[in-house]
Amino acid sequence: MAKGIEIREAHFPGRAPIDAYGNGGFRFADMSHRGSILCLPSGIHGWDKEEGEALTVADLQRVLDEAGDIEVLLVGTGKDIRPLPADIKAALKERRISSDPMSTGAAVRTFNVMLAESRAVAAALIAV
Repeated sequence: MAKGIEIREAHFPGRAPIDAYGNGGFRFADMSHRGSILCLPSGIHGWDKEEGEALTVADLQRVLDEAGDIEVLLVGTGKDIRPLPADIKAALKERRISSDPMSTGAAVRTFNVMLAESRAVAAALIAV
């Protein structure tokens, strides 16, 4: 008998530049994703975060888990730049990750450049 719709965690198992963003999502690797994403060494993961929501350390746990392979975390905070809370900055600094909050558009462009340079970069991108 056929199963119902199976919802799986969104994950692209590789590193890829972001081809486009807007309309509530992103395009990369000839695919599209609606919603926010985490671009990590382990791949691109769906991220349950919306513009305007406060960021917490728990929101970035996957980043912290991969800290050994990340030097810079770009945080696309939406249309506007929002500072990172002190506890997030401290958790990242403790794992030797420098962080840079910026608008999502600026974070996408910077991520693509750093990825092309083979830098140890990750991005947390809130959909706009």
